[in-house]
Amino acid sequence: MILFSKYLVPKGYSGLTMYPFVFLKSKVLKDDAVLINHEKIHLKQQLELCLLLFYIVYGIEFICRYIQYKNTHKAYKNISFEREAYANESNLNYLKTRSFWQFLKYIRSYDF
Repeated sequence: MILFSKYLVPKGYSGLTMYPFVFLKSKVLKDDAVLINHEKIHLKQQLELCLLLFYIVYGIEFICRYIQYKNTHKAYKNISFEREAYANESNLNYLKTRSFWQFLKYIRSYDF
């Protein structure tokens, strides 16, 4: 379900996913197929890890990446969940062929 909130979505971001909701900063973004696909990838990841585990792993990985890069934006971009979503957001058929726990492929240490 897509909802709109300029207050829930952090500054500098267009969307935020908290199963079962996708929050977008503005209504015009609902037509952005790439952004919506990115957020749907996060919905799938959250389901695979039974929600709570997703947020725990996301938080731990963010902390580890922050220690690694000393930069919040680099830390965020290098979280495996984000790396998978960014790498595949333009492939609108990705979720049809995506393997279970595919985010593990993106856990390697890369920097953007």
